[in-house]
Amino acid sequence: MKKTALRRTGVIGTFAVIVSVLASDESARTVRAAPQSTVQSTPSPQSKPKNRLFSAAVLGLIEPPDRDKWQPPELIMDDLSIADGAVVADLGAGGGWFTVRLARRVGPNGGVYAQDIQKPMIESMERRIRREGLPNVTMVLGTDEDPKLPDPVDAVLIVGVYGELLKPVEWLKIVRKSLRPGGRIGVVDFRKDGLGPGPDLVERVDEAEVIKDAKTAGLQLMNRTTQLPFQYLLVFGK
Repeated sequence: MKKTALRRTGVIGTFAVIVSVLASDESARTVRAAPQSTVQSTPSPQSKPKNRLFSAAVLGLIEPPDRDKWQPPELIMDDLSIADGAVVADLGAGGGWFTVRLARRVGPNGGVYAQDIQKPMIESMERRIRREGLPNVTMVLGTDEDPKLPDPVDAVLIVGVYGELLKPVEWLKIVRKSLRPGGRIGVVDFRKDGLGPGPDLVERVDEAEVIKDAKTAGLQLMNRTTQLPFQYLLVFGK
């Protein structure tokens, strides 16, 4: 994606320039610069600026031809107990790489909510879904604060977007409310060991932080998969 979407301390330096002109037609002018105090703003843990959002124009960066080798969709869907007839959500779906695979897994009796906060991503997914002939996919345009899922779901998949969340705990609380009894949430993201593809290390979120956020949001860790070569898969339930 998905998709939401969303973290770094910034330092803003400001300077006021005081210009003193020594009056005289023949005299030189002197300009003095006096720096004001530097202000450092530190965001609270639950109010972090986004790293970045992928543009629909560069979807190839997150859909390399070998993606299914290091991010096997069948293994991930198995761990989330996604079966025929299930209703699932792909949050931060991006160009719909996982959405297509979810739609095939749940079949015509199931459904997929493909959610993103960027309209160009939604439009890109719509074209893809038409090409693939998958009428069981519904597009959802969410916001930074709320995925806007219209109905309860059996499973939620959050792949590669956790670092973009502005307020992860509050966001997870909303996602939790969308779970049906026995529903699961799967978070897939790159480990901080620097191996494989993925974003820079400073943009990656340690799995311990995700687990802590989820616990604060009222979720419990049900499973942690270590079979992915470069990523972690954390499965949560109510």
